[in-house]
Amino acid sequence: MSGVRRLGARWRRRRPLRTRLAVAASAAVALVAVGVCAAAFFVIRYELLHQLDLSLTQSATRVIQENRGEGPQTVAGECRYLSAPACAQIVPADPAADPDAAYLLPVSTPVREVAAGKRAPYYSNVSRFGQPLRMLTTPFGDGRALQVALRADPVEKGVRQAAVLLAAVGGAGVLLAGLLGYAVSRTGLAPVARLTSTAERIAATRDPRHRIELPPGPPGRQDEVTRLAASFNTMLGELEQSVSSQRRLVADASHELRTPLTALRTNAELLARGDRLTPAQRERASGALGRGIREVTGLVNDLIELARDEEPLPLLEEVRIAEVAEHTVAVARTHWPQTPFLLEVGAGAAEAVRPGVPARLARLLTNLLDNAAKFSPPGTPVEVGLTTHDDGLELTVRDHGPGIPAEDLPYVFDRFYRAEAARALPGSGLGLAMARQIARAHGAELTAGAAPGGGALFTLTFGAQGPPGGSHSP
Repeated sequence: MSGVRRLGARWRRRRPLRTRLAVAASAAVALVAVGVCAAAFFVIRYELLHQLDLSLTQSATRVIQENRGEGPQTVAGECRYLSAPACAQIVPADPAADPDAAYLLPVSTPVREVAAGKRAPYYSNVSRFGQPLRMLTTPFGDGRALQVALRADPVEKGVRQAAVLLAAVGGAGVLLAGLLGYAVSRTGLAPVARLTSTAERIAATRDPRHRIELPPGPPGRQDEVTRLAASFNTMLGELEQSVSSQRRLVADASHELRTPLTALRTNAELLARGDRLTPAQRERASGALGRGIREVTGLVNDLIELARDEEPLPLLEEVRIAEVAEHTVAVARTHWPQTPFLLEVGAGAAEAVRPGVPARLARLLTNLLDNAAKFSPPGTPVEVGLTTHDDGLELTVRDHGPGIPAEDLPYVFDRFYRAEAARALPGSGLGLAMARQIARAHGAELTAGAAPGGGALFTLTFGAQGPPGGSHSP
């Protein structure tokens, strides 16, 4: 039995899903068809025999009524013909009381037992005159039994004809089951075939823009395979967006790195001919080379973090946001001495904590403060506020610069995006993108907008519950 199972498992592994589904569907329908035909055969056979037995019972009743008080004898013997009445004979329980003439029907021990009242009436099949007979043996009274027989060959012929007809119907049912199984597998797996074809085409062309054509209909009434195809299309859309984002990142990074690398090479070549330079020129070239190296190093580090599209996974700790804000504001004052930084912590916000990584939250606030100071005119303050409200904790950074144009507002958090007014300023366009990535990793939301009275306003909102709710853990 285990060998049969192994052979069946090996066959299933080597056959495609369409073939297995067609075989399974065909086998199920074929079993139903064969089962129905077999049940119909037994029902027909039973009914034909039942009708013959009813005829024998009626004949026996008539003979008993017509021959009451008669002794053992052959009452009628015309059953050798199809249209003749039933053969009938009266048999005693004691063989010594048998008549001199031979009986027409066979007399056996069970017949004597029925005559003696030791056995119930019964039906049996016998042969006489070269023809099959159906015989009923029933008590006749006073130690006698009555045997009645009729030709059974019409019933047997009818049973054979029913068997042949039902076998033909069953065979046609099996053939139809095969065709239906093939049609079911072909129709039911059509979306899977399209999905496979699309996946193979994407693998061959490396182009995720291909989609699977879905049948029309409301989404709520789609079957499982159609929903699978729809999910695959959604996945392809995400893949296409990811590939486009990666290509755009590589193109933007190449563009951003080209200028500082060119400057580095120029300064390096200039310093290589240092014997021709004055000390002041060498010092300027060396300083430019150092600044270029720091700029390229910072840009590469930012690219590495953003290319992961997720935050690292150090241990979380309860971070007091007010302390992080105070620290980053103090550091920003040293980096931007011409810009006043004002920090205002609202009632209840000083003790507010959230789970996170202090270094990453400090990096987020530093990027926001550097961006605000870069666009603030000298002497105008950058205002930092930390307040609590019903929905959670909110930190705002507001400058008094030119603000963000409405057409640039949807793109300020995109990688390498720099507004027209910011292209002459230092920076790579990665700071705000990294700030939003860190915020989402901490379950917070970072938004940008216009500040009342002019300038830009960045708002960092932490949820009331505190645990990170983004798709990545910090």
